[in-house]
Amino acid sequence: MYPILKQIFKTGIKTETPPQADESMRLTEQRLQQEILDAFGGALAIRMVDAGSCNGCELEIHAVNNAYYNIEGLGIKFVASPRHADLLLVTGPVSRHMEIALKRTYDATPEPKLVVAIGDCACDGGIFGESYATCGKVSNVIPVDVVVSGCPPTPVAILQGILTAISAGRNVAQE
Repeated sequence: MYPILKQIFKTGIKTETPPQADESMRLTEQRLQQEILDAFGGALAIRMVDAGSCNGCELEIHAVNNAYYNIEGLGIKFVASPRHADLLLVTGPVSRHMEIALKRTYDATPEPKLVVAIGDCACDGGIFGESYATCGKVSNVIPVDVVVSGCPPTPVAILQGILTAISAGRNVAQE
């Protein structure tokens, strides 16, 4: 124990200096939050559906929901029921067992609804493709608005995909 304490005192404190506050980022966040509130009349509600994935994408989606990325600070929240959702996040190749459940979830989501396919498996079937066990990509089962490729995609890419779907949905609603 003594050698460890000696090393700590000899080395000293070696932490990084905190980043300087960037006011432009704070304004961008406030602008995004206001656009989401205006487009959806409140917070954007997301229902996540695992259609047969390995859970790599789910881990990255949970990271989007942590304090670092703070997706709830933008007015985006996750809900437990598709009846309360505005957007479906679908991961994995759609297994034959999940095909009907995914269709029912899509049908239960009120209009206007958005669908974002997360990960290579959801975008194009990934390493599984189409087979006796899978339907392949999500768009083979339900319409998809935005795809976010990657195995798994980074939290930033997922957040970018969600924001792209929001802007696409807002543009369609305005037409």
